[in-house]
Amino acid sequence: MKSIIGRKAGMTQVFAADGTMYPVTVIEVLPNVIVDKRTKEKNGYEALIVGYEDKAERTLNKAELGIYKKANVAAKAHLYELKGDEIYGKAIGETLTADMFQAGDVVDVIGHNKGHGYTGTIKKYHMTIGPKGHGSGYHRGIGSVANNGRDNNRVIPGKHMSGHWGPEQVTIQNVTVVESNLEKGYILVKGGVPGPKKSIVMLRSPILHQFKKPEVKAPVDLSKKGE
Repeated sequence: MKSIIGRKAGMTQVFAADGTMYPVTVIEVLPNVIVDKRTKEKNGYEALIVGYEDKAERTLNKAELGIYKKANVAAKAHLYELKGDEIYGKAIGETLTADMFQAGDVVDVIGHNKGHGYTGTIKKYHMTIGPKGHGSGYHRGIGSVANNGRDNNRVIPGKHMSGHWGPEQVTIQNVTVVESNLEKGYILVKGGVPGPKKSIVMLRSPILHQFKKPEVKAPVDLSKKGE
């Protein structure tokens, strides 16, 4: 198991050797600097604390600066916890780079979706809209919140009501890595990944991978159709 942090740059398309076009997501992967470690003796589990993207020290408080001075690394804008047996052996101050995953590997991509803001029940939970004619004044309401005589002094938790919808953490499983470029610092993965542009995403080893790499099919020759 291994994992790394990156930033979603956007989507584009690439062409295989046989002419097949694949939509891909470009993930910028700057060096992940190891700032600290979680140990079983002290924390009960093993993990790495990595920093992503440099940040000016004048914007940090003394507590935050102490973390980076102890590790003897430059101040970082983001801190994340990564787990994985293959990366835990690295020392504080070392980096995780884009060449950790290679073309053909299968990964899980974790991010936060865009969200929809404050949303009503019709859009959020696909409830049925009220009648629109015959003098009805009820159209997009939430309906009754009665509890059938049970706990009438409150609304039972979990009741579908209007409110904030997202952003929520989403995991896309078994995504194929199309290209990994260490010099330019990016990874191309097939298809889309959750989150808006410039959002932080995590790439990790697949949890439910079926250990079978997808085959690249040659394009169909329509000129020979019917022969």
